[in-house]
Amino acid sequence: QVQLVESGGGSVQAGESLTLSCAASGTIYRDNTMGWYRWPSGRERELVAAETPDLTINYADFVNDRFTLSRDSAKKTLFLQMNNLKPDDTAVYYCNLITRRHRFAPKETYWGRGIQVTVSA
Repeated sequence: QVQLVESGGGSVQAGESLTLSCAASGTIYRDNTMGWYRWPSGRERELVAAETPDLTINYADFVNDRFTLSRDSAKKTLFLQMNNLKPDDTAVYYCNLITRRHRFAPKETYWGRGIQVTVSA
């Protein structure tokens, strides 16, 4: 069982920065994808960025080089550095982990509780 705990959200002005953190506890297998999703009010949940098992990082188009995803060396904490924030970035941000013991094992999916990011014009 894995638990994901987000921190670092808050309210900022447009153009400012925030760094979100996601601390994972429990067993994370080497085969894992870890990333951030967000859920803006009135819209569907969308991927922000994620690191795949081969360490490729995929960003949503709307990131446009403003955000940087990283993990600590132990691969237990995920960070999302967000620069030049815009009002459209206002959403609840969720940490997500998909992991499996081996390639033929079923995938296990975990979500954090979510953290609010509010950007004012």
